[in-house]
Amino acid sequence: MEVILLKKVESLGDLGDKVGVRPGYGRNFLIPKGYAAAATTANLKAFEERRAELERQAAEGLAAAQVRKIQLEVLTVTVVRRAGDEGRLFGSVGSADIADAAREAGVPLERHEVRLPGTTLRSTGHYDVPVRLHPEVSVTLKVEVVAES
Repeated sequence: MEVILLKKVESLGDLGDKVGVRPGYGRNFLIPKGYAAAATTANLKAFEERRAELERQAAEGLAAAQVRKIQLEVLTVTVVRRAGDEGRLFGSVGSADIADAAREAGVPLERHEVRLPGTTLRSTGHYDVPVRLHPEVSVTLKVEVVAES
């Protein structure tokens, strides 16, 4: 199946690229999420008419991600959890917890943007957590997990 990419898709292509993908990937993921449209003549014509608008939106998204990157570089997020004597948490800290803590600190961050190097954080300490804000913008967020007193 051939599709026209309406957004940059990692490991697939940039805005406006006409790429061949497996039919299920195109029908079930790319098209419903708004990342692509089927490569028909009508869609090709409609895309060329909207190309400038889509490129402007992509540039605005990149600029917003750059601003958020600057905010996250200087931020240290603290998450407080109950822990045992040896620093093991009663539970864990996941990507949603980190995103919530960043939002409380005043920086908008979504759960899917946080890329934990494993499943969850299970002990107290300092962690460098990778965050992907845009396909072209990544940053490392400093997370401190502390025990409740």
